[in-house]
Amino acid sequence: MSALAERSEVPARPGWRAGLGEAGPLAFAGIVANGGSVLVTVVLARVLAAHDYGALNQLVGIFFVVSMPGSAVLVGVVRRVSRWPGTTEEVGTWGATLHRRGSLALLLFAAGVLAAGAPVTRLLGRHDPVGFDAVAIAGGVWVLLCVDRGLLQAHRDYRTLSGNLLVEGGARTACMLGFGAAGLGVAGVAAGVLVAELCTALHARIVARRTWRERREPESVLDQLARAVGTGVVGRWTGARQRGRRFGSDRVVRRDVAAAVGALAAIAVLQNIDVIVMGREGPRAAGAYAAVSVSSKALVFVAMVVAGYLLPEAAISWREGRHALRQLSVALSVLAVPAMLLVGVAAALPRAFLSTAFSARYVSAAGAFLPLALAMVCLSATVMVTMYLLGVGDRRFVRVLAGAAVLATIAVVLAHGSPRTTALCDLVVQATLLGGAVAELARVHRTRPAGPAGRADPADPADPAA
Repeated sequence: MSALAERSEVPARPGWRAGLGEAGPLAFAGIVANGGSVLVTVVLARVLAAHDYGALNQLVGIFFVVSMPGSAVLVGVVRRVSRWPGTTEEVGTWGATLHRRGSLALLLFAAGVLAAGAPVTRLLGRHDPVGFDAVAIAGGVWVLLCVDRGLLQAHRDYRTLSGNLLVEGGARTACMLGFGAAGLGVAGVAAGVLVAELCTALHARIVARRTWRERREPESVLDQLARAVGTGVVGRWTGARQRGRRFGSDRVVRRDVAAAVGALAAIAVLQNIDVIVMGREGPRAAGAYAAVSVSSKALVFVAMVVAGYLLPEAAISWREGRHALRQLSVALSVLAVPAMLLVGVAAALPRAFLSTAFSARYVSAAGAFLPLALAMVCLSATVMVTMYLLGVGDRRFVRVLAGAAVLATIAVVLAHGSPRTTALCDLVVQATLLGGAVAELARVHRTRPAGPAGRADPADPADPAA
């Protein structure tokens, strides 16, 4: 019996009202958290020189490229738990083992970043490796954080997940502004990102363990903190390791994770390649373009948050032989509100908004605001459809995403640092990609219509349609 089947109190296919009740808190938390991030960028835009502000946004783009595979970890955890053959207690034990292994991988990754920081920084046209080291390691911490967020999603504990998002938003706001106010410059702000992610990861470990309890007896707060940072007893490590081997034996989930890594890494490139290339090809315009980019790409972050509701709903419903198109519609409806607000501002008063929010130094890229906003609306919808496809086990769309990422890179390089041309090229690529995503969604439901409960997984190797 699946571990999730034990939770009969959770409706498997919620209606619109129930769906909005579950997706709504996530969307609210995402908007508040990203609102805090926008506030940070607005304050820093007024404090830093335009050149330094462009450098900071280049580092933020690197953070999102490094951290995006964490969303693949979310996919793997949710898909694994939706296929779990044992009990709920075993899920918690397996999650603890996975977290410990991820912690070791994070330490090795951090060592590699510190060793390669100086040459990579020179390649990006910068001279101080501290900022790169901090944001790259912070991205690795976010990947580890996704293990626990995946456990919360698989449990359908959306309110606790919303709380963790608010912790992240508050910690980022406090640490980035605090380190920046201390006069530490761009490197200090980047270090603030790292400290915030460490705090968020610790909170996520504690609440995920509480949700999927490894044992029934109560624990003190100090015991929870100790176990959250990996100081558990060796015997429990060994016992958890034996149960954790089930993850490695599930070839379907391993293939899903590999596909998700490719898909979400491509999305990270599609989201941030324009800022990274602009910082190199047009450093004088990078600061103004960064203001437009921050305003537009906040929508993509909201989409990723709302996808935290869509992913487990799609995985669980499809595994039970049903589709989750209603949940997809709910998620897109929630996303439509901030999308319309963004496009309205970009179309009606781009210069006034940029001047008020960022200062008059950043209005030179106002012509790029509307096309980039439309491009990010397309990418946000693509993110939703992609997470749905990953949830149901479809892997074919990864090749389309990879091709679009390559095409977007070539397009923004050929723009030669022109903000408006860069945004227009991005819009063409993103609109074309969205059309491909919708076509793939239709293909999946046409070739694999929902059937009775217990139907084979669409990604199962024994399934001829896989």
